[in-house]
Amino acid sequence: MPAIVVRNISAKTHRALRLRARQHGRSTEAEIRAILDGVVQPRLKLGSALAALVKPFGGLELEIKRDKKPAKPANLA
Repeated sequence: MPAIVVRNISAKTHRALRLRARQHGRSTEAEIRAILDGVVQPRLKLGSALAALVKPFGGLELEIKRDKKPAKPANLA
Protein backbone atom coordinates (compact mmCIF):
# COMPACT_ATOMS: atom_id res chain seq x y z
CA MET A 1 0.00 0.00 0.00
CA PRO A 2 1.38 3.46 -0.83
CA ALA A 3 2.56 5.70 1.99
CA ILE A 4 2.88 9.47 2.24
CA VAL A 5 5.03 11.44 4.68
CA VAL A 6 3.86 14.97 5.49
CA ARG A 7 6.54 17.13 7.04
CA ASN A 8 6.48 20.50 8.77
CA ILE A 9 2.84 20.66 9.86
CA SER A 10 2.24 23.14 12.62
CA ALA A 11 1.90 22.05 16.23
CA LYS A 12 -1.59 23.57 16.22
CA THR A 13 -2.64 21.41 13.26
CA HIS A 14 -1.13 18.31 14.84
CA ARG A 15 -3.01 18.93 18.10
CA ALA A 16 -6.26 19.48 16.18
CA LEU A 17 -5.77 16.22 14.28
CA ARG A 18 -5.08 14.30 17.49
CA LEU A 19 -8.18 15.79 19.14
CA ARG A 20 -10.37 15.05 16.16
CA ALA A 21 -9.06 11.47 16.04
CA ARG A 22 -9.79 11.00 19.74
CA GLN A 23 -13.35 12.32 19.23
CA HIS A 24 -13.90 9.76 16.47
CA GLY A 25 -12.28 6.94 18.43
CA ARG A 26 -9.42 6.24 16.05
CA SER A 27 -5.72 6.84 15.68
CA THR A 28 -4.36 10.08 14.28
CA GLU A 29 -3.17 8.20 11.20
CA ALA A 30 -6.63 6.67 10.66
CA GLU A 31 -8.20 10.11 11.08
CA ILE A 32 -5.91 11.60 8.45
CA ARG A 33 -6.81 8.74 6.07
CA ALA A 34 -10.53 9.38 6.67
CA ILE A 35 -10.09 13.11 6.02
CA LEU A 36 -8.17 12.49 2.80
CA ASP A 37 -10.67 9.87 1.60
CA GLY A 38 -13.56 12.25 2.25
CA VAL A 39 -11.90 15.07 0.32
CA VAL A 40 -10.74 13.18 -2.74
CA GLN A 41 -13.65 10.73 -2.91
CA PRO A 42 -16.75 12.73 -2.00
CA ARG A 43 -19.87 10.63 -1.73
CA LEU A 44 -22.45 12.61 -3.66
CA LYS A 45 -25.79 10.89 -3.89
CA LEU A 46 -27.78 10.88 -7.12
CA GLY A 47 -30.57 13.12 -5.78
CA SER A 48 -28.07 15.71 -4.57
CA ALA A 49 -26.25 15.62 -7.92
CA LEU A 50 -29.49 16.17 -9.84
CA ALA A 51 -30.56 18.99 -7.53
CA ALA A 52 -27.18 20.70 -8.02
CA LEU A 53 -27.53 20.28 -11.78
CA VAL A 54 -30.87 22.14 -12.03
CA LYS A 55 -30.18 24.73 -9.31
CA PRO A 56 -28.67 27.30 -11.73
CA PHE A 57 -31.94 27.19 -13.71
CA GLY A 58 -34.14 27.91 -10.71
CA GLY A 59 -34.71 24.35 -9.58
CA LEU A 60 -37.40 21.91 -10.54
CA GLU A 61 -40.82 21.23 -9.04
CA LEU A 62 -42.40 17.87 -9.71
CA GLU A 63 -45.97 16.83 -9.07
CA ILE A 64 -45.88 13.13 -8.41
CA LYS A 65 -49.08 11.17 -7.91
CA ARG A 66 -48.63 7.77 -6.33
CA ASP A 67 -50.46 4.79 -7.81
CA LYS A 68 -52.13 3.23 -4.78
CA LYS A 69 -53.40 0.10 -6.53
CA PRO A 70 -51.90 -3.12 -5.12
CA ALA A 71 -49.14 -4.66 -7.19
CA LYS A 72 -49.95 -7.81 -9.15
CA PRO A 73 -47.86 -10.83 -8.18
CA ALA A 74 -45.35 -12.00 -10.76
CA ASN A 75 -46.26 -15.03 -12.87
CA LEU A 76 -43.27 -17.35 -12.52
CA ALA A 77 -44.82 -20.31 -14.29
